[in-house]
Amino acid sequence: MNGQSPDRRLIERHPCFSENAHGKYGRIHLPVAPVCNISCKYCDRKYDCVNESRPGVSSRVLTPHEALERVLVATERQRISVVGVAGPGDPLANKATFEFLRLVKKEIPDIALCLSTNGLYLPDKVEFLEDLGVRTVTITINAVTPSVAEEIYSWILLDGKIIRGKEAMEALLENQWNGLEMLTKRGFYVKVNSVLIPKINEEEIEKIAKRAKGLGATVMNIIPLIPNGRMKNLQKPSCELLDRVRKNCELHISQIRHCRQCRADAFGVLDEDRDIELELLNNALAFDYSETV
Repeated sequence: MNGQSPDRRLIERHPCFSENAHGKYGRIHLPVAPVCNISCKYCDRKYDCVNESRPGVSSRVLTPHEALERVLVATERQRISVVGVAGPGDPLANKATFEFLRLVKKEIPDIALCLSTNGLYLPDKVEFLEDLGVRTVTITINAVTPSVAEEIYSWILLDGKIIRGKEAMEALLENQWNGLEMLTKRGFYVKVNSVLIPKINEEEIEKIAKRAKGLGATVMNIIPLIPNGRMKNLQKPSCELLDRVRKNCELHISQIRHCRQCRADAFGVLDEDRDIELELLNNALAFDYSETV
């Protein structure tokens, strides 16, 4: 209404895509996707602290039906505008992702569906996502050249084989960019996430911004490195570096500055995550039900 298309209103209600929406609407991430198809050198999923907010961590992995129950509880208690899958692995590497999205589409057909991915399997999955009603996708792209990508990733899993080195990085980058273009040509809104790693990819980020915009991406989110895994001894980017890179990239594509680097089981508005509260509530409801049967 008001001269705006329904698709544009979708973005205006999406807290991860719109700064205006992030304090008004909540989102819920469902941790149904444990398997990952790439090895990021900054990732460590071995440990989870309830007070820790970073991608790739979750209190536990849910089955698709458990995740649907959590969504139904969540949407009753808060203004949730988006249901998404963001891990803790890569959603496109897990069949459970698609089963879960089908369940949500059937039970709550009007809610927006979202997904975050590293993009490796994206070219083969775009049609599936479209058929499921997904309209917003986040792709994490950290490089434009294979040599830089090799400093960020150890290996990829493609066609059932672990591949390393230049060949792996060329395949990953090709699929990321091709997948992005396929999505935008089909009318998806795409956000590009890029992890800013000082002295490794800081010169690549603006190149990512230019190319992403040229292929139709909607917005970009530059995320400061959280030193972890094999990059645990690196330094986080300074506020000055992060601000400078964002300003340079803003000349090419709109920038997100309200990101909270959410967990794979995040729930609520971005400024007030309530994932633990929801976990406890789900457990209580399950206990109450078991007492009645």
